[in-house]
Order: sequence, then structure tokens, then C-alpha cells
Amino acid sequence: MHNRPLTNYLERICALDSALCIKVNRSSHYRLVRWSFRLVSRLGDGVFWYAIMLGLILTQGEAGIAASLHMMIVGLGGTLIYKWLKGKTLRPRPYAVHQDVWLAGKPLDKFSFPSGHTLHAVAFSMVALAYYPELSMLVLPFAVLVAMSRVVLGLHYPSDVLAGAAIGALIASISFLFV
Repeated sequence: MHNRPLTNYLERICALDSALCIKVNRSSHYRLVRWSFRLVSRLGDGVFWYAIMLGLILTQGEAGIAASLHMMIVGLGGTLIYKWLKGKTLRPRPYAVHQDVWLAGKPLDKFSFPSGHTLHAVAFSMVALAYYPELSMLVLPFAVLVAMSRVVLGLHYPSDVLAGAAIGALIASISFLFV
């Protein structure tokens, strides 16, 4: 019974997470918001990051190849880790749990934790910025929009997005130990 305060606290955190998810998701009822965040989400599938990598390779030569290779390795590691976590946690997506959450995007799978899009956006951004800090005005706003899109579209809880960001930052940080 001494764990009850912790249980109460965790229940309150989960309720806040769900309430925030529902509130943010309501914005997807507006066509322009829905369309904009769908576009950001699809670009966050990889198109944006692949374009950055290709641009670095074409404009920066050998240094761009090194940065892009680093991004690709971090991306592969991130994919393996987030897929493993999704398979272990099996947390359903918000739209599958809450009737108040409207699915406004296309899920890649049926589990929510962690947000792989956010994980990759943060990891790719950190690596790209380590090599080319001048890209900050491009990659940082995009990474934030990718993270927001996951909640707006009803695909993830805010906590899934925060966890994805933290895991992406950790993966990128660890990768710098090897370069």
C-alpha cells in the first residue's frame, strides 16, 4: 500500500497526457492545420532529411559525405531502438484509446511509444548541427513541427513525443563518442 502515492501521481500524469493530447488534436479539425501537419509529418518520414543529406553531399564534398554517413548511421540505430521499444511497450495510439482523439494522419504501425518521427528529427538535427550549425534556422523549426505533428494528427501522446526526443538526443550524443 506504500506505493499508492506513486500510483496516484502516475495516474494524474497519464490523465494530463491524455487531456493534452485531446486538446492539441482538436486543432486538426481545421483543414489548413490538418493539411499543414500532414505535410510536415510526411516530410518527416525521411524526405526532408534525405534531401538535407543529399544537399550536404553535393555541396560540401567529403565533409558532407561524413556528416551524411553519420546521420544515416544514427538513423539506422534510432530505427532499431524505437522499433524494439514499440514491440516491448505495445502502447496503443491515442486515437485507438480515446474516442475524443481524431485520427488525422496515417500511422505507420499500431503502437505509440516512442515517437519514431520525433526521435529521428532530434537525432538528425543534432548530428547535422554538429557539422553545420548554420543549418539551425532550417532543421530546428522543422524538428519542432515534426514533433508537434504527431500529437496534432492524433498519432502520439505528448509523452511519446518527449520520450522520442530524449531517446533521439541520447542516440545522437552517444554517436559523437565514436567519431
